[in-house]
Amino acid sequence: MIGRKVPNVTFRTRVRDESIEGPNPFRWQDTTSDDYFKGKRVILFSLPGAFTPTCSTYQLPDFEKLFGEFQAQGIDDIYCMSVNDAFVMNAWAKGQKLENVKVIPDGSGEFTRKMGMLVNKDNLGFGMRSWRYAAVINDGVVEKWFEEEGFSDLCETDPYDVSSPQNILENIKGEAKAA
Repeated sequence: MIGRKVPNVTFRTRVRDESIEGPNPFRWQDTTSDDYFKGKRVILFSLPGAFTPTCSTYQLPDFEKLFGEFQAQGIDDIYCMSVNDAFVMNAWAKGQKLENVKVIPDGSGEFTRKMGMLVNKDNLGFGMRSWRYAAVINDGVVEKWFEEEGFSDLCETDPYDVSSPQNILENIKGEAKAA
């Protein structure tokens, strides 16, 4: 994965638009891989599903809390991706009170599939979802890769260690000390 360019995908997102009146002031916006990754050093972490226990209790909130420390290490943005639609991802971001981490809806799983991380989670009633992983991506190219062990379809467990924000931050800080 290291040295590989991220796939070129167009994501269907929903963005707030103050010109729209009523209870749902959002419009559709196509956002591309380049919009997210070009000319920036970012962290992308992908997980099995919005609102799921590990993702909502640990991974997403901890990335949010540690955002300033990641910025101090030269990270411009942190993105959370899941094979969920824009409505679900936006509701989850709102529920998590996100201010720093941005969510990317990979509704059809196209990006996840092209990254080689799409797995069958029918045993949990999820269908096709992302395996849990994270990456440091520099100008659209994978610089560092953090993939949880046990990649497989119908996995009975939900490994969470390698892709934790604490592990990634430690790795980036160690790289800075070595330089």
